[in-house]
Amino acid sequence: MTTTTPLAPKAGRLPGGRRRFTAARPAAGFVAAALVLFAVAPLALSDFRLGLLAKYLCTAIVAVGICLAWGRGGLLTLGQGVFFGLGGYAMAMHLKIADAGPGHVPDFMQLYGTATELPWWWRPFANPVFAIAATVLLPMAVAAILGSFIFRRRVKGAYFAILSQALAAAFAIWLVGQQATTGGTNGLTDIQGFFGYDLNDPVNQRMVYFVIAAVLLLLIALARQLMHSRYGELLVAVRDSEERVRFLGYDPANVKLVAYVVAAGMAGLAGALFVPAVGIISPALVGIVPSIELVIGAAVGGRASLTGAVLGAIGVAWARTALSEEFPAAWTYFQGLLFIVALAFLPGGLASLAAIVKRRRRNQGLSGDTA
Repeated sequence: MTTTTPLAPKAGRLPGGRRRFTAARPAAGFVAAALVLFAVAPLALSDFRLGLLAKYLCTAIVAVGICLAWGRGGLLTLGQGVFFGLGGYAMAMHLKIADAGPGHVPDFMQLYGTATELPWWWRPFANPVFAIAATVLLPMAVAAILGSFIFRRRVKGAYFAILSQALAAAFAIWLVGQQATTGGTNGLTDIQGFFGYDLNDPVNQRMVYFVIAAVLLLLIALARQLMHSRYGELLVAVRDSEERVRFLGYDPANVKLVAYVVAAGMAGLAGALFVPAVGIISPALVGIVPSIELVIGAAVGGRASLTGAVLGAIGVAWARTALSEEFPAAWTYFQGLLFIVALAFLPGGLASLAAIVKRRRRNQGLSGDTA
């Protein structure tokens, strides 16, 4: 008579709450991140360093969208600077109008002497509701139009990345050429107020930091929900086998378009928050190089991991500030080397190191048992 050994319960169903434990890990990490951002950082950092952290958190917001589009969907978005710039300029235009006061044009228009009244396409941005909505909806609309053409023509891989870079270059060149209405190379600078609050006041600067930190946490929660939803599984399926998904009755173009548009909206919101945090938006912040820098942060940290992408973006932004002071001419080469090393030798980024070490230990244990 043969006896059958009952199967061991699955890891997620062990008695004592293994499933509850795994489900609680993201919540515990979220609480820990909130404590660091809202309690530890404001107490440990000076106003200047906290302002720098606010700037880094804006790049982390962009990295959340990159993690969704690239890490989950395989879309190497090298043009996120465009959407970052659209959101940033939309916010800066409103703040410059508010700083100028009723009946006046922004200071740079007075300096160039080319306009005595606001250009027609500036006027809607005098409305704060319109301006806030535009910081997110305008990048998403542009991404929807571009993505529809790109994905329906089945452009992907390196070709999609090159098109993204070309878009960033074209946008930066256009901004430089519109000196009378966009500030040209200088951009929109010397922003003093933020919806009635004086940005020269350290208390208000801290308020801006708290707003950025809160938005980052909310977007991480939103992105995680998307990545672990049925749509997230479909996005992975499109990334791994687009033709099979098409045979199952889904349109891969629409699946990729959603991720691209959501990532664009996040980048636009990051750009809008960057303006009050730093007080400037310019073509130098939206071109090819800034777009690549945003991707490098996600790649180094781990593009498939929200935590890794966020920490990588913050770490690379911090390293850029710290090392560029010591090596101003060589930092760009360091960035390129980081990107190459991350893609060639550690495709999963630093977030994958723990899994790699664990897998090697398991393989060594299996080989030892076999011997």
